[in-house]
Amino acid sequence: MEPKVTHRVKLTPRSLVVDGKCVAEAVAVESFLTQLYRKYKMDYPKFFKMDVLCKVGFIASEILLETEGGERFVPRADRAVILFNRHSSLNADRTFQRTIADSEEFYPSPAVFVYTLPNIVTGEIAIRNKYHGESSFVLLPEKSGETMNQAIERAFLDSETTSVLTGWVEAVSETEYEADFLIHNS
Repeated sequence: MEPKVTHRVKLTPRSLVVDGKCVAEAVAVESFLTQLYRKYKMDYPKFFKMDVLCKVGFIASEILLETEGGERFVPRADRAVILFNRHSSLNADRTFQRTIADSEEFYPSPAVFVYTLPNIVTGEIAIRNKYHGESSFVLLPEKSGETMNQAIERAFLDSETTSVLTGWVEAVSETEYEADFLIHNS
C-alpha cells in the first residue's frame, strides 16, 4: 500500500509554507527561526541552545505536528522519524573545529560537540513527542525523492509503524537552510 501524505511544511530563511500556503515571512529584527519560535509560542527552552540544523528541524516538526492536530506528547510506538540531508552537521562541525584549532586557545566545547551528529535532530523530535518508533537520519549525495521514498516504505515494513514524520532538513549556516517535512500515514 502506498503511504499517503497528510501535511507538509516548508521552511526557508525567507518563509514558512504550510500545506501550500505561506503563513509567515521573515522580518529582519531577529532570526526567522526565533521569530517563529515566539510567534507559535513554543515552550522548549532547549531551543536556544540548539545548533541551526536542530532549530530548523525542531521548528518545522513543531509546526507540522500542530497542523496535524490530535493529542501531543503521549507515548507512540507507531510513528517513525526519518530525516535526510546532504551536509550532515557541517555547520556545527565547523563551529566545533574552531574551538579546538588553536593549541594556545584549545577549548573543546561540549555544548557545541553534542550537535556534531545529525541524528540529534531526530532525537530531539522523538524525545519531545515521546515517539518510540524508528528514528534515523540518512545522508544522501543529493536530494532524491526516489531514495527517500524507499526509506519511508521500508519503515512501513515494520508492522507497528503506521506513520512517518519525514523530510529533508539542511542547514549550512544561520542564513542558509531548508526544511521540507511531511507526515506519511499508511
